[in-house]
Order: sequence, then structure tokens, then C-alpha cells
Amino acid sequence: MSSKAFTYDDVGATRRSGFCPPGFHPLHVRSRLGEGEEVFRRASEAVLTWEMHRELGVGIEASANRAAPEVDVTVTLAGLIKAPCRVVWTVEEHRRAGWAYGTLTGHPECGEESFIVDRTGDGTVWLTISAFSRGAKWYSRAGGPATRGLQHAYARRCGAVLRRLCAPVEKV
Repeated sequence: MSSKAFTYDDVGATRRSGFCPPGFHPLHVRSRLGEGEEVFRRASEAVLTWEMHRELGVGIEASANRAAPEVDVTVTLAGLIKAPCRVVWTVEEHRRAGWAYGTLTGHPECGEESFIVDRTGDGTVWLTISAFSRGAKWYSRAGGPATRGLQHAYARRCGAVLRRLCAPVEKV
């Protein structure tokens, strides 16, 4: 674990559905992935092992091969922007799996983001990305609504990539 500090006070708050601290911007994007136990298993594994993020084309450097509390993760965007984070909580249950990370000193944003796969009672599998954030660097603050638009687009792209990763393989 690095010696970098979290850049916000409400560490772990994404566990509380809908919570957004004052002065932060909320994000909540839910994407349907498919149906059934195999889709849930595959999606959970892709989220917990950073595969979904790597398939997005972002760089991932993590201090472990799987998400777990205290694991440090640096996300590299566009080959230029380094975004250090630390996993603050994980969940692995029969119908729910995922994790959240919080921003560390040096991240262009300040806040927390969770990536949760869940399987509802009817068997539908969903990816839910929830976050609260605000700009920490001058360029993320200057981006204002455009920065938040990019965050929403990123979250929607996570869902599309994970849906593709979980699609049944066509037999020839």
C-alpha cells in the first residue's frame, strides 16, 4: 500500500445507496448485461480482476491481481493522466459482487466510485456504477459539466464492454 492519503472525508460512503456528500457531484449509471448465473459469474470476475477496465483501453497498475480492501490501483487515461486510487471495500455474495475505490493524492478528481454486478430475482444481471466526485486538479475543475459528461460516458462504456465480455460465444 502506498503512503498517499485519500483526498476526501467520506471514505467507504458508496456503500450507502444514493449518498453524495455536499459539494460533490453524484453519478449513477445502471447497464443491463444479460441473464443467468453464467453472465453473473463472468461479469463479477471481469470486474473483480480489472479485466473490464483493461478492455476499456485504460492502463491499470494494481498492487494485487484482484480487488480487495487496501489494494492500490493507478488508472492511466489517454497514456497521460495518472489517477491513483485505493480500494476501500469489496463485496462477493451469491447475487452481488464488486468493489469501490477512492481517490488518492495526485488524482485529477476527488471522490469515490463503485462497480457492482448484481443478479436480480428474475435472473437479470446488471452493472451499476455509482460515484461522487469533484475536480481536484485545475483542468478537471475547468472542465465543469464536460468533465461530468465524460464520467457518464465512461460509465456507460463500462456497461457496453462488460456486456460484450459476457456475451455467449457463438458456436460454429
